[in-house]
Amino acid sequence: MIVLGVESSCDETGVALYDTNKGLLAHALHSQIAMHQEYGGVVPELASRDHIRRAIPLLRQVLQDAALPRQEIDVVAYTQGPGLAGALLVGASVACGLALALDKPVLGVHHLEGHLLSPLLSANPPEFPFIALLVSGGHTQLMRVDGVGQYILLGETLDDAAGEAFDKSAKLLGLPYPGGAAISRLAEFGNPAAYQLPRPMLHAKNLNFSFSGLKTAVLTVIKNHPANICEQDKADIARGFVDAIVEVLVAKCMTALKHTGLKRLVIAGGVGANHQLREALNAAAGARRYKVFYPEMEFCTDNGAMIAFAGAMRLQANPAAASRDYAFSVRPRWPLDQLKI
Repeated sequence: MIVLGVESSCDETGVALYDTNKGLLAHALHSQIAMHQEYGGVVPELASRDHIRRAIPLLRQVLQDAALPRQEIDVVAYTQGPGLAGALLVGASVACGLALALDKPVLGVHHLEGHLLSPLLSANPPEFPFIALLVSGGHTQLMRVDGVGQYILLGETLDDAAGEAFDKSAKLLGLPYPGGAAISRLAEFGNPAAYQLPRPMLHAKNLNFSFSGLKTAVLTVIKNHPANICEQDKADIARGFVDAIVEVLVAKCMTALKHTGLKRLVIAGGVGANHQLREALNAAAGARRYKVFYPEMEFCTDNGAMIAFAGAMRLQANPAAASRDYAFSVRPRWPLDQLKI
């Protein structure tokens, strides 16, 4: 079975072809980062318009790269939510229009399920069950995963997601958008003893997160600093911020593994590419004989491959999941733990 995946939930347009027998055949991605940098964040209307421009050329590219006639596509999967409504509508309309033209079934896929299952595309995939940390610009959640569609929410952020806190703190330091990678790089030159920023909810008796207070602490440090803050001070603040957020994420992950008795941890989402987080998780897990699994770096950000793969996994679990109902809808808000087979 060959599944075409279309991703357009935010500021990346992704298209991919996945074969349940041969694996990933081809994938292509266009990022809108350069376009949104001028505004310091994603502009939804511009994002939607750019998805319109990019979707069909990317589709042609993956078909050419896979040397696959489009008639051989068996199912068209697309991101149905969550995400920006206008951006989701572009991918949904392209996917459903193509499926209608080819007389093929169509399947709406949960964006976070795509991230959650993306480590299974790697050369060393995890086995079920496992604990998953979904950590991105819009979401920070700990889930117990027993199989496709079998998700139990263990904890989530009560305010800003980790990636959002990264980007907002980076902006406070005058770093360019997107700020997550920039503040991480700057932190490498910082003194870890210079600023001890708060670790929100580190010792709470639950697995929830809270990062808005950490962002506020960064703002307070900057406001209380003398004028003309130097680059070294910025690096020290960045280091204090990164150390704080990483410590909280790692501690919550280790607690989730201990309380559930599971030994496997999966990291998914854009912040999963952060090397400080990876180093800290690897060290903490290794000391406790846990195993940590990550998606390939190219699949940490939003991409079509994870949507095609999640669609294929759902269809293998439930062949009736796809339909020929082309009257599509999107779900900008869609809790993952409510998703079933």
